[in-house]
Amino acid sequence: MTADTSLVTDTAALVVDTSAVTAVLFDEPGSGWLINTLVEASRCYMSTGTYLELGIVLESRFGPTGTGTADRFVRDSEITLVDVTPEIALRSLEGWRRFGKGRHPAALNYGDCFTYGLAAERDLPILCTGEDFAQTDMFVLRPGHATSGSDDASLAE
Repeated sequence: MTADTSLVTDTAALVVDTSAVTAVLFDEPGSGWLINTLVEASRCYMSTGTYLELGIVLESRFGPTGTGTADRFVRDSEITLVDVTPEIALRSLEGWRRFGKGRHPAALNYGDCFTYGLAAERDLPILCTGEDFAQTDMFVLRPGHATSGSDDASLAE
């Protein structure tokens, strides 16, 4: 996998979503940019709720070894796991109320809500893929785009 540094932003700290990890592990388009963004960030965080979702996704894809894959990726990427505090849980619930599946086009699922809650509590951008978080009020880092709220400011075509 060759890393493309042309779109990496100067990111002090960020919150990592399951979608970013699976994109890297499955070598999806933009995975090089995601790797560089993880490397360049001074600190990377993931909610333990998101970590649970990641384990479920990887175990359903790879069987029992999927959880080990999640563990290795988080360790090797130096992602700090953050416990779901009452404050993060409240922010997660707020995210679901405003942007949850069946309520809003962003359609945040259960795991997404933990990413949203941690990012909202710490006022940090979310590293992800796809359109879901880009339709919320959070600052989003994703391959080819950096968006704030519903703004769709493209960094590259």
